Amino acid sequence: MYQTHFGLIELPFTLTPNTSFYCDLESHRNAFEVLVTALEAGEGFIKVVGEVGTGKTLLCRKLLNELPDHYVTAYIPNPYLTPSEMRAHIARELQVQMPQVRSEQLLTQAIQERLVEISREGKMAVIVVDEAQALPSHTLEALRLVSNLETESRKLLHIVLFGQPELDERLATREHRQLRQRITFSYNLQAMSMTELARYISHRLHVAGYQGPALFSARVVKLLHQASRGVPRLVNILCHKVLLLCYGEGVYQVKPKHVRLAVADTEDVSLGKSHWWWSLVSIAGLALALVWSWQAGWLTEYWS
Repeated sequence: MYQTHFGLIELPFTLTPNTSFYCDLESHRNAFEVLVTALEAGEGFIKVVGEVGTGKTLLCRKLLNELPDHYVTAYIPNPYLTPSEMRAHIARELQVQMPQVRSEQLLTQAIQERLVEISREGKMAVIVVDEAQALPSHTLEALRLVSNLETESRKLLHIVLFGQPELDERLATREHRQLRQRITFSYNLQAMSMTELARYISHRLHVAGYQGPALFSARVVKLLHQASRGVPRLVNILCHKVLLLCYGEGVYQVKPKHVRLAVADTEDVSLGKSHWWWSLVSIAGLALALVWSWQAGWLTEYWS
């Protein structure tokens, strides 16, 4: 790969949500502050929504890694569960003593007893659900019912939902109006601006160990932003491919042609019609110039 070529200690643009590569983008920073503030306020339901590839899972992992010790967390990365499976998963994550007799009522009672125990220890229980838009309707309702567990003065359980915009569409239905009314804090993740994109690329290269001159010019960054729409996942895919192309050519600077080749090989990215129009104009102009030069040379030879 290109690690040795660029003097890197690891690949900088993988799709794995590695929190060591977390870049303090404005949208992510604001979302994280909303999450921490809402949890400290003891809110029951908190929601973070973002388009595909905007860094929800990375933010989710950062939250889990950086919550203080007085939080006891249950992480649900794959929410496509039945209500029974969801309760069992929560029980395992919270280290609930499972009842010997298999009963949903006894399991719910055991979860409540564990939550009371956590509260008595001066701690807070938090369930973090990633890809929440995939929660089946019955499971989403079961999650709301679990959130009803509380004392006279405080909630015993706090739930954070990370999801795509489809989550908002589902919550907007009459079926889920009770849950919708319980969400007191929410945040919508935004894509990166061009300035943030330049900082994002530089940050990831730095974390990966790069110490040389700038690899991406302002023009290249502009093309990457245009093609990716500022979506971090698409930026990672394109940057990985352009560095591979540089490695293949044995060069150390990313050129616009590398971006165009990477875009042509990648789904859901585009440089827009205007870009391709000017590319066609340039090609047509070059072709006309060659034809004119050839004809001029032929006519000069003829008249001489």
